[in-house]
Amino acid sequence: MRKRISILGSTGSIGVNALNVISHLKNSFSIEYLSANRNTELLLKQAKEHRPKAVAIADENSDLSIQKELRSLGVELLIGRDGLLELSAKEDVDIMLNGLVGFSGMEPTIKAIHAGVDVALSNKESLVMAGGIINAELKKAGTKLFPVDSEHSAIWQCLVGEELNDVNRLILTGSGGPFRERSLSSFNEITVEEALKHPNWEMGAKISIDSATMMNKGLEVIEAYWLFGFDVEKINIVIHPQSIIHSMIEMNDGSIKAQMGVPDMKVPIQYALTYPNHIKAPWERLDFFNCPDLTFHKPDKLRFPSIDLAYRALELSGTAGAALNLANDFSVARFLKGEIRFLDIPKINESILENHPWMEKPNLCDLQDLVSWVKNKVEVF
Repeated sequence: MRKRISILGSTGSIGVNALNVISHLKNSFSIEYLSANRNTELLLKQAKEHRPKAVAIADENSDLSIQKELRSLGVELLIGRDGLLELSAKEDVDIMLNGLVGFSGMEPTIKAIHAGVDVALSNKESLVMAGGIINAELKKAGTKLFPVDSEHSAIWQCLVGEELNDVNRLILTGSGGPFRERSLSSFNEITVEEALKHPNWEMGAKISIDSATMMNKGLEVIEAYWLFGFDVEKINIVIHPQSIIHSMIEMNDGSIKAQMGVPDMKVPIQYALTYPNHIKAPWERLDFFNCPDLTFHKPDKLRFPSIDLAYRALELSGTAGAALNLANDFSVARFLKGEIRFLDIPKINESILENHPWMEKPNLCDLQDLVSWVKNKVEVF
């Protein structure tokens, strides 16, 4: 029996890779629903190939001329934020892959859990914003969450078969992004084009900027905290420029388990969709005899202050993670539009983190109210 799946963000890098995985495993999955933000041309192409029951276009200002063609295919079109949430709450699927970027992915994750659907989660912001809420809902619904981020998938795989009490620490690896060796004195001159050029991974604009500031690694620390339940002091970062080791765990006796491979998101996506099996796949293999030397460095926290901001958010707890995440979403958006400089991003994020109206145990409504507060503050910075 084929597993029924919905994919949020099907036209983004995660969604496109997921559809490649599913095409390889076409006898194991049926695609029920797809969503895109505004890339209607690619969404229509995907709908023609996979014939979902419905698709959602989140951006109401997108070209909706594809509606006639979708209707001829028997595919329902849902429009806007409400359409996306309606699709994410569908109960007639077995697993939802959330490949959305930013805080907008949080509520769809919760909607799917409420519907009793397992979630393959690429949207780290869901846990950064609402980790406590999501874990409580998972327990209540009896559903499962499967990490898709390469680092968290690596840790997940390393933990298989281990007693958690035997694990001393989690080690998240990061490439260091495009500016690991750039002179700090020139950081204020960094352009959007330079920041978008990641040395190892092909990613969307938002996550590419997060990699350049290393905010992505900070957010991954918070995500790991909620995913695996380890104390924050047991979650460490190591800079590994080659991106061959995707992350590691260190045992109490000093032994280390690492998950390795070429930097290809199809591998963690496939594992999340086929867990607990590692199904044969045609993806590129790691060639040890032509592999670059593997090197490791301490994270430069002076160069990348975003890392410490994430640890600070976990120290503050409550709404701190949500405030940091929202500040980063809005400040990165302003940077991409050329309204602020690269170094303004961590400055804005720190200001919001330390000065937002903190709450110890926010509910979903509280977090939605925080969105407006943070957006207004960031826009006038």
